[in-house]
Amino acid sequence: GHRTLLLSGETSATLEAVLGTDAGALGEAMAAAVVPGTDGLLCAARADSAEHFRRAAVALQERGSKVLGMLGAEPLEEDELTELPGSGAFAMLGALRSAYAAGEWDTLVVDLPHAPDALRVLALPAQLRRYLRRLLPAERQAARALRPTLAQLAGVPMPTDALYSAAGRWEDGLAAVQGVLESSRTAAVLVAEPGALAGKSLRQARAGLGLYGLPLAAVVANRVLPSGSREPWAASAAEGQQTVLKEWREEYGAQGVPVRELPRLGREPRGADDLRSLAPEPYEETPDPAPSGSAPGSGTGTVEDRLAADGLLVWRLALPSVRKDELELVRRGAELILGVGPYRRVHPLPAAVRRCRVVGASLEAGELRVRCEPDPALWPRGTDG
Repeated sequence: GHRTLLLSGETSATLEAVLGTDAGALGEAMAAAVVPGTDGLLCAARADSAEHFRRAAVALQERGSKVLGMLGAEPLEEDELTELPGSGAFAMLGALRSAYAAGEWDTLVVDLPHAPDALRVLALPAQLRRYLRRLLPAERQAARALRPTLAQLAGVPMPTDALYSAAGRWEDGLAAVQGVLESSRTAAVLVAEPGALAGKSLRQARAGLGLYGLPLAAVVANRVLPSGSREPWAASAAEGQQTVLKEWREEYGAQGVPVRELPRLGREPRGADDLRSLAPEPYEETPDPAPSGSAPGSGTGTVEDRLAADGLLVWRLALPSVRKDELELVRRGAELILGVGPYRRVHPLPAAVRRCRVVGASLEAGELRVRCEPDPALWPRGTDG
């Protein structure tokens, strides 16, 4: 069987209770504990946001010790540091990078928070890399010997080597995590309890995944009630769930995404036996295909050359489950800003499209088609003579 690691940001007490591991086995961050009753094939590890923040803050102070000393600042001790809001996202991404780099597991399962927060975490590496490129572009790094001269000419201090070195480390770390997220072997699974209000949230999460170029492997319907109950309230609730499940199967089945069911146990799951009763059949990975030639995870799309026929280039991007009324599209220089509900993504324009004017766009069958016309000022046409 495959060796699987469950990576979670939950507290050690919660994980130990659900998985049946020994008390304290998950107390240390990223200490993989074997789940009893799984023959060593399932392990769990925890991303500790508080420890990650303290370690990062201490390292930052050490690198900036000279500057802090010049300012007369008193460094903070590790035991007096408390994590800031948002630290959990960086801790989870760092833990994912470490677990992937270790290469000890056949499958990594990452337990993420609710879909809106999860999608923001998954989008974070690409967003931060873009900010670094804008604020500290590598091509503008002046040679070390010229910086004092340039500083005198400009009348302002030049960025130091330490700043660029730190930016380089951040870039390398973020690129490594982004590489994992954009791997063709990476896919998302959405879990929701079938109900009247869940459909909209699920559809919005699906649209967010499409916007960020993340394939959807499956939709898991959680806590499904058994049919045929003699209790009127239970029978009515089960019937309502089946109605929703039918809608989900039709909607996501048309996209090649299976809908799986997990039964309601009537209690909180505890240990490997309960986990087996929830999912007795082995799970098969079925990530959805990347339509229109888009590579899974990349979200870069393809450019169709229709210059000879229509004088246009058509940039095609897969956006499954996105409706026209919730899509926002703005061009800003060499970038295209796409918005779907609460989610935003900045796409660098392909080289050929950068020399064009955007003359229109359409959204059909889960695919955005941006029509671009060559700009004569940037893409001169041939002349006779």
